[in-house]
Amino acid sequence: MDLTSGIVARPSRLADGRELIYYDDADTSLPPERSIDARTLDPRPPTATMRQDVLTGEWVSIAAARQNRAFLPPAELDPLAPQTPTNPSEVPSDYDVAVFENRSPSFGPRIGTEFSLEDLDRIGLGRSLPSIGRCEVVCFSPEHEGSFGSQTESRARTVIEAWADRTAALSALPGIQQVFPFENRGEAIGVTLLHPHGQIYAYPYVTPRTQRLVESIEKFAGSNPGQSLFESILESERASDRVVLSGKHWTAFVPFAARWPVEVHMLPHRHVPDFAATNDEERDELASLYLTLLRGIDKLYDTPTPYIAAWHQAPVNVARDDIRLMLQVTSPRRAESKLKYLAGSEAAMGAWIGDVLPEATAAFIREGISTL
Repeated sequence: MDLTSGIVARPSRLADGRELIYYDDADTSLPPERSIDARTLDPRPPTATMRQDVLTGEWVSIAAARQNRAFLPPAELDPLAPQTPTNPSEVPSDYDVAVFENRSPSFGPRIGTEFSLEDLDRIGLGRSLPSIGRCEVVCFSPEHEGSFGSQTESRARTVIEAWADRTAALSALPGIQQVFPFENRGEAIGVTLLHPHGQIYAYPYVTPRTQRLVESIEKFAGSNPGQSLFESILESERASDRVVLSGKHWTAFVPFAARWPVEVHMLPHRHVPDFAATNDEERDELASLYLTLLRGIDKLYDTPTPYIAAWHQAPVNVARDDIRLMLQVTSPRRAESKLKYLAGSEAAMGAWIGDVLPEATAAFIREGISTL
């Protein structure tokens, strides 16, 4: 299946029926043929159950099957590397980018429309529902170690195309309310695989963070008639000294009220609710800018910076004209050998205390970018 910019998607299936899609770079050297997954696999675990926290109304997925996932395996047993005679990994063939369903997901594999947003909003004791949805793994490269920032610009463009393609496909599944692409990088973040990869979660609800955002949008509109929250944020930040990187279509900045020692947000200059709504020019520029941003963050210290790179997208069915696609990169690294840990005020009460002046962080990151 031809996508854009010469990138090709090649659908396949794993031995237990899970979906696998190879995304070939525009300048790929790989042949179109792909090996069949000949493993004998156990049946997939049943869909987990999510329970409602009656104090907040939030849903918690109890996914006990995830306890058995791999933990920092050696290179020769990397479960995300192409299969070899001695490594029965998850991906049968060599690849550029590969996306497949997680074998032990937090949500899914069951999907469906057995409950509505209204059902989810009700609060009561002892409420539980199936954790319907989809969790996918996005392998950025067949190499054992690395991150998004260590990829070529051509490969970065392929990953962005995969995010857009999967956002569209997952959003169309029954019962899916929000799609979230992200990358966890570094053992300090809790990464269990060194392989360069990210994930995509397709949730059966609108996430708590996004629900809070919807409330803020409504309050902002009430106080600022006719103004868009995201357009106003972008205008304000672009006029500040917190901008770290800017192009024709995207701007990256340290936010005015940054929580983490390293925190950078990136917004597109026009309103797009998710990756699927971006155009080729925006994706092309993003491939370059995003690599520059992550490599600049890695230049802050002599060792790679641990981070969570979270792509916040509008929900599938609500607030799509109000919520704009936004990257939020956060790192707990407050000094070369020190991490910020969430203690009483932040972990228990959600009352954050910033350790670094956001303007100083922006200058620090710009300095890192200038050395590239």
